[in-house]
Amino acid sequence: MAGAAGPGTGAGAAGGDGDDSLYPIAVLIDELRNEDVQLRLNSIKKLSTIALALGVERTRTELLPFLTDTIYDEDEVLLALAEQLGNFTGLVGGPDFAHCLLPPLESLATVEETVVRDKAVESLRQISQEHTSVALEAHFVPLVKRLASGDWFTSRTSACGLFSVCYPRASNAIKAEIRQHFRSLCSDDTPMVRRAAAAKLGEFAKVLELDSVKSEIVPLFTNLASDEQDSVRLLAVEACVSIAQLLSQEDLEALVMPILRQAAEDKSWRVRYMVADKFSELQKAVGPKITQDDLIPAFQNLLKDCEAEVRAAAAHKVKELCENLPIEGRETIIMDQILPFIKELVSDTNQHVKSALASVIMGLSTILGKENTIEHLLPLFLAQLKDECPEVRLNIISNLDCVNEVIGIRQLSQSLLPAIVELAEDAKWRVRLAIIEYMPLLAGQLGVEFFDEKLNSLCMAWLVDHVYAIREAATNNLMKLVQKFGIEWAQNTIVPKVLVMANDPNYLHRMTTLFCINVLSEACGQEITTKQMLPIVLKMAGDQVANVRFNVAKSLQKIGPILDTDALQEEVKPVLQKLGQDEDMDVKYFAQEAMSVVVQRLRKLDLPVKDCDEPSAPGADKNHFLRPRGPGEDAGKGPAYQLCVNPRETLAHPEIVGLVHFSQSRD
Repeated sequence: MAGAAGPGTGAGAAGGDGDDSLYPIAVLIDELRNEDVQLRLNSIKKLSTIALALGVERTRTELLPFLTDTIYDEDEVLLALAEQLGNFTGLVGGPDFAHCLLPPLESLATVEETVVRDKAVESLRQISQEHTSVALEAHFVPLVKRLASGDWFTSRTSACGLFSVCYPRASNAIKAEIRQHFRSLCSDDTPMVRRAAAAKLGEFAKVLELDSVKSEIVPLFTNLASDEQDSVRLLAVEACVSIAQLLSQEDLEALVMPILRQAAEDKSWRVRYMVADKFSELQKAVGPKITQDDLIPAFQNLLKDCEAEVRAAAAHKVKELCENLPIEGRETIIMDQILPFIKELVSDTNQHVKSALASVIMGLSTILGKENTIEHLLPLFLAQLKDECPEVRLNIISNLDCVNEVIGIRQLSQSLLPAIVELAEDAKWRVRLAIIEYMPLLAGQLGVEFFDEKLNSLCMAWLVDHVYAIREAATNNLMKLVQKFGIEWAQNTIVPKVLVMANDPNYLHRMTTLFCINVLSEACGQEITTKQMLPIVLKMAGDQVANVRFNVAKSLQKIGPILDTDALQEEVKPVLQKLGQDEDMDVKYFAQEAMSVVVQRLRKLDLPVKDCDEPSAPGADKNHFLRPRGPGEDAGKGPAYQLCVNPRETLAHPEIVGLVHFSQSRD
């Protein structure tokens, strides 16, 4: 593309007549010929700007021929060009000149890269709507014919997507030619072309006359559904939905159902998968009678298919199938013909099948009613709730509200909740962790009253679990529960129980109190944090265990921004100053860090800070830095660093001055 001649005479000549405003346009035009792909791509994306500057006549006579002659670029450039040309009608003079856009798009529709061809076809379909009927037959239909009879399969595949947009407005003679070209493509020697034709068969059928559908489309559908390539046969299944919507029940039974039965038992699992995936649409298209006679037996076979992918696709459609059944007799059909197969899937060997079923099975409770749910579905729910696959358990818990609406909260508590509690107390900590993660979701579905009665104690018990990961997850769980149930609930129910743990003899549990305060303070706000949580944190500053004391410092740093200035000045600062003199190096370090945060907050509020309050934490002042402990220093005491203070004269050091200058230049 670098050597191609383009519109205009280059950037240097743009201002030859004294009009500097065209210079940027000249640059864009030059970039169309640039060897750099990115520059060409940027210029193509601004093609509309170039066209506006050139005007409609020069765009038609110079820009479009140039683009047409240079279609051998990188795929990403061609993709951008195909997209741009779809919106170019107004830039070439309106609908009367829309045919000028066809040559470059025709070339793009024949390239090897699929995404470029697809985008070119999309733009051609868009432009076809802007053609008048006369222009359509004079310019667009010949283009479709050329593509359909092209030597390369790429042009013939692109033609398949254009028949349906030009057929409705064509004359009867032209319509016959279009149908003939489509028939030829459906029997093309190249599988890719037959695949493209099968993909567009249903769309083309919708714009044809009913007689033509029965006399021409149905035979084509029959041939494609029996094609030797399974990639063609599965696309014929998709076309079946559109064709079935156009035919009467008698024609359906005679012309389509034999092919559909054949597809449901196809030797290729991909074809059977497509039948399962499109089952709800097929069910709506063929109506209740054919569904009962033909589709239900086919669905049973799909639910017990030898391939897990097919079973999973069918399991996903269980709820939709049941909902679309006629209300009269629906319960009987489900109980006798569907439920036995569902029971087998609950214990399927493939986790994707079980997960797919778990995502929809709860919805059957609203269809079958209370008695059938309790008798037949609850045992299945319990089995899935205890499944080893976490996704299965999550799908069941996520949809408990469906069952709750049908059988009521009390019945639910007697059946499913014991299983949830059992999992929450499982010996394997990862199982307990999974239930904790589902708890906010479960709480939202069951409501605050039921949660307080049945599950609150469980959430508190997790806070004293012997595994740290469980305690950590339980802490985060409390924050999510507060966000769901509100501050008042937290103040009355959660905060008092958390604060009691501050007196626990186990120091790990006392530390959990601090972790809970860290997350609850943000959710509960200033008043509760100041009045209820802060006194406990300050009291724990005198704990005999150093780990608790330095976590007190970290907690004060965390909740500092939430507290008011009086609490910071009168309560927090004295405690941090005391901890800053602690004998333990870690306690001292974290106290100094927390003090730096407090002092910075007070300074922002323009409150006076005494010199003695100046933080000595690393990084709190530019004259403080961390120095690693030297090899001769005692490694058994304190953290592996020492806080050193530079004299202020060090700022004159040229290296530091350079760093400061660099930082300023970056700003």
